[in-house]
Amino acid sequence: MRRFIQAFLVVSSAVLAPAAAAAETLTVYTYNSFFSEWGPGPVVERAFEAECGCDLEFVGVDDGVAILSRLRLEGARTRADVVLGLDMNLVSEAAATGLLAPHGLDLSAVDPMVGSAMATSLVGEIFVPYDWGYFAFVYDSESLPTPPESLRALVEDSEVEILIQDPRTSTPGLGLLLWMRQVFGAEAADAWEKLRPRIVTVTSGWSEAYGLFLEGEAPMVLSYTTSPAYHLTVDGEDRYRAAPFEEGHYVQIEGAAKTATTDQPDLADRFLAFILTPPFQGAIPTTNWMYPAVAPEDGLPPAFDSLIEPSRMLLPAPVAIPDKRGAWVEEWLAAMSR
Repeated sequence: MRRFIQAFLVVSSAVLAPAAAAAETLTVYTYNSFFSEWGPGPVVERAFEAECGCDLEFVGVDDGVAILSRLRLEGARTRADVVLGLDMNLVSEAAATGLLAPHGLDLSAVDPMVGSAMATSLVGEIFVPYDWGYFAFVYDSESLPTPPESLRALVEDSEVEILIQDPRTSTPGLGLLLWMRQVFGAEAADAWEKLRPRIVTVTSGWSEAYGLFLEGEAPMVLSYTTSPAYHLTVDGEDRYRAAPFEEGHYVQIEGAAKTATTDQPDLADRFLAFILTPPFQGAIPTTNWMYPAVAPEDGLPPAFDSLIEPSRMLLPAPVAIPDKRGAWVEEWLAAMSR
C-alpha cells in the first residue's frame, strides 16, 4: 500500500463529495537488509498492513549502530515511530537518550534463552526482542578445510585472511569488538594489532562484508552461526560453515522500541505487539536467518538442525557498555591505524 492523494470530485450540484481518509503511516527505521527483497521486511509489511489497514514504511540505514546514530542526530524531530534493529549492546545507550518509550507488553512468551539474557538488562520495559543468534566466523570449507578452533587461535596462530564490519556502524562489528574484550581483556589492543594485517577490509555493514566473502575476497567473514542455514536451504550447499570457537560465542539479541515522540503511539504499540506473533516470528528463520525470539510450536526449519551449538554463551551486561564503548572503539581505531 502506498500513500495516495484522493481527488475531490465536483458533482453537478457543486457539492464536494467526502474524501476518503488516507491510511495512517507507521515509519520504522531499520537496517537495509531487513527490508530487502529477500529479508523479512516484505513479509512483515504485507501481514501487518493487512491487519492494521495502515501503511508500514521502512526507512533504511546500513546497520544497527547507524540506527542509534541517526536517532541521536534527529532527536525529538525524528520521523521514526519505531526503531527496529537495535541489539542488547545498544539498547541501554539508546534508552539513556530519553528518545524511547516503554512498550507495556508481556514478554513471557519469548524464548527462555532470550529471557535469561535480557534479565541482565535494565531496559526490558523498552526493548521488544524479535530474534537472536550467535556471532561466528563463517568460512568456505573448499578454500579453508581446517579453520581456527578459537578466537585466540585466529588472532595468534593463524594466517587466514578475514572480512569484518566496522564497530562504529555495524552491530556485528560491535559484537566482535566486545567478543575480543571478553577473550583478551586488557590485551585486546595488542590482539587487534596482530589481527590487522589479515583483515582484508572493514565494511560499514554485514551485507557488504558477506557479499565480498561470497565473491571469494577472503575465506572467512564475521557473520552468524545461523548463516549456513541459508546456503543449505536456498542453495542446497554445505561448503559454507561456522567455525566453533572453544571460548564460546558472543550472543546477539535484536529488538525494537517505540520512540517517545511518535505521533502514532497506538499504531506503534500495535506493531510492537505484532512482533511477538506468528506472522512476524515465522518469517525470521528463513528471511533474517536468525533464531526467532518466540520459539515456534512446529520447530525450526530442518537446516537449523545442522548448525553448530556454541559451548558457551558470551554476553556482558549491556548496562556497562555505554560507558566503555567509546574508549574501546578508539582503542580499535588506534590499533587498526598502526
